[in-house]
Amino acid sequence: MTQTPILSVDDLRVTFAINQGKKWPWSPANSLHAVNGVSFDLHRGQTLGIVGESGCGKSTLIRAIAGLVAPSGGTVRLDGTVVDYQNRASLQDLRKRMQMIFQDPIASLNPRMTIRDIVSEPLAYFRPEFSAQERKQATRDILDRVGIPERNFNRFPHEFSGGQCQRIGIARALVSAPQILLCDEPVSALDVSIQAQVINLLKDLQAEMGLTLIFVAHDLGVVRHISDDVLVLYLGGVMEKAPAGEVVDHPRHPYSQALLSAVPVPDPRVKTTPQVLDGDLPSPLALPQGCLFQSRCPKRIDACRSTRPALKGTDSAQVACLLEEV
Repeated sequence: MTQTPILSVDDLRVTFAINQGKKWPWSPANSLHAVNGVSFDLHRGQTLGIVGESGCGKSTLIRAIAGLVAPSGGTVRLDGTVVDYQNRASLQDLRKRMQMIFQDPIASLNPRMTIRDIVSEPLAYFRPEFSAQERKQATRDILDRVGIPERNFNRFPHEFSGGQCQRIGIARALVSAPQILLCDEPVSALDVSIQAQVINLLKDLQAEMGLTLIFVAHDLGVVRHISDDVLVLYLGGVMEKAPAGEVVDHPRHPYSQALLSAVPVPDPRVKTTPQVLDGDLPSPLALPQGCLFQSRCPKRIDACRSTRPALKGTDSAQVACLLEEV
């Protein structure tokens, strides 16, 4: 019997109406296509890594899943049940079971609240059955687990380093015992040594609490360390979807290969030449004809200019590239 995915995303789309650049005030708004038909299944206890350049729709994708951005189309299922983002009860249940860690650890914490109040606040909303003593104990337990001692509970966010603030953000996200954790580039603003500590902490917490993770990052090396599967996004579309080791060791899509070539190798004896892509990322206000990547792809063929490839392959490894069909 096939296990039902804890999270199933089918053809998710996010489009924003942009008034800037209209020729006349009465002209229709322009459409910015941020996420273009993304689909995936995520099973309990797994980690899905999402990678791509800035502006490729990674953060918008997970914000749409969490209901922080309104999806324009597609379906999100949680344990097989369709999430109705227009229904308050459905949205509250979603946010009880799904929490988010943001990129900027300091900006994501209320500067006027103590650490104790910041972390305990979600319990009043998601765990109203808890007594005051139970809320206090739950707050103490999770802060202790992420490495924040009790003597610091009455301090404010500005008194902590970036790495400590990210640990506090993780504690706030986990205090109400969610099932899914959405991590929006949680280590990109941290030093390399602190990045490793935070990633290892997330892996330990995942094992202890049975968490399911979506981890957004630019660095394929970081993603490989924590992810089971990887989704490679470009202009809001999926270029490749495969197990992490397969994407890193044998990337099939030219865009995945370019991303991998940019990952620094920590060995001075190994000489690498990053693959520099031509031009800038095209505007999501006017998506290219044919393959989304064709304007910058060093391996493009004539068919790439007119035909947009669909994801093809096995259930575990898929790629959207016409070269795979030649």
